[in-house]
Amino acid sequence: MTKTVPEKMEETDVIELLIAQHGMIRNLFDEVEQAPPERRGESFTRLVRLLAVHETAEEEILHPYARTKLDGGAGVVQDRLEEEHEAKKLLQEMDQAGPDAPNFMRNLLALRAAVEAHARAEERYEFAKVVQHTSQAERRALGVGVKAAEAMAPTHPHPGTESATKNLLVGTPMAMMDRARDVIRKARDKKH
Repeated sequence: MTKTVPEKMEETDVIELLIAQHGMIRNLFDEVEQAPPERRGESFTRLVRLLAVHETAEEEILHPYARTKLDGGAGVVQDRLEEEHEAKKLLQEMDQAGPDAPNFMRNLLALRAAVEAHARAEERYEFAKVVQHTSQAERRALGVGVKAAEAMAPTHPHPGTESATKNLLVGTPMAMMDRARDVIRKARDKKH
């Protein structure tokens, strides 16, 4: 019997990784907007999951690092957390109401505008400064941390957990509950 060695988590620059995810998020917004009503839920579920996982990883790994590494980092991060909180609240409402809600498309457009403005602000005010004040090795180490955080992140938005401490305290139980709910929803949806 051949023993398999677990794959080493690929080292990727954290900023490149997060910017690539911003692109994936934009593409998923396009997909949700363009999907026929009967397929919209599937695309929206993927969008919700990516947004939840992405923000959790930033909150647990990048923001704490930026707070201590950057001049004025606490203010830069606080601005991003406020943006995230507002978007998470809307995303949570939409996730609970579902893609068949009468105001879904209007809310989707508002969410997209908020998420894209937030991503631009992150790239301009946080990511650019992180690149200036870190080495490539530091950014690769942060990238590994982000991937690990994403593997354990909740799959649905949880407004009010926009800090590394809160994410670590409540994130794992929420992630387990979210994943269990996802399995139940998937099984229920297959029956219909």
